Amino acid sequence: MSVQERKARERAERERLIVATARELAEQQGWDAVTTRRLAERIEYSQPVLYSHFRGKREIIGAVALEGATEMAAAVRAATAAAVGSRARVSALARAYLDFATRNPAVYDALFELDGGLAYAQEDTPEPLKDAFAALLECLREVAGDGVDPGLFTEVFWASLHGLATLTRSGRLLPQDAEPRVELLVDRLAMV
Repeated sequence: MSVQERKARERAERERLIVATARELAEQQGWDAVTTRRLAERIEYSQPVLYSHFRGKREIIGAVALEGATEMAAAVRAATAAAVGSRARVSALARAYLDFATRNPAVYDALFELDGGLAYAQEDTPEPLKDAFAALLECLREVAGDGVDPGLFTEVFWASLHGLATLTRSGRLLPQDAEPRVELLVDRLAMV
């Protein structure tokens, strides 16, 4: 292995450490607790080393969001692949999405609530974000209905899931009614 390859590998490892540490800190204490100073202390590197990887917190949030998008897409695909029938797949998609939001609140915030400097729904949208949307579209395309743009339908269904996730997390919707909400969403919007 050449010196350049070793340095590139070490740099990639440091970057993964920064992202993992930011994510862990955000999940434990919230994003306000994630500062470059605290990250530098936790990873045992100086702040200039941290800044050699990311220009600041915004880019770190973006990196966590991209990692989260990949995980969310995998969770949705795994859940829908195991389900049999259109209704079961859409229901599995909804549950997987909401479970991801519940289990990973800081990552979910990085994806959808905080400014990570990422472009959404544009040509320069990063591939992990495109793939997360594609994971939803793959399942919802079959239930969009005649004459309905599957992409538009997916956006509306996703917006509904996002609303359920954020309103439940904030305590504005009672958690004990989560299952009936999912069933209503699937039955009425997906009409399967």
